[in-house]
Amino acid sequence: MPTLIQTATSIPFRSDDELMDLLIKRLPMWLQKVLNWLREADHKWVRIPAGVLFMLGGVLSILPVLGLWMLPIGVMLLAQDIPLFRRLQGRLLRWIERQHPDWLGLSAKSGGS
Repeated sequence: MPTLIQTATSIPFRSDDELMDLLIKRLPMWLQKVLNWLREADHKWVRIPAGVLFMLGGVLSILPVLGLWMLPIGVMLLAQDIPLFRRLQGRLLRWIERQHPDWLGLSAKSGGS
């Protein structure tokens, strides 16, 4: 359902899945393949543990190699299965669509169209 901002500014409504697909298409091909594989419904058995491990790695960001960059990846993986994270992902994707449309490969001038 379009938000009031999207209706008032004539920004076309895009679902969370469409926005996530646009974001994934901006990544290197090998990472696109991995993320698309993880997002498939029957790979829940890998997606949930990976999401939890990424979030733990983000919390332990004081250690070398681990960092805060791991938190959003964990949230995005868990968003496929947990409604709370799905809402957080939706808010983040809408913010990206409004504030940084170039991250999604959208034109900033045309309001995302």
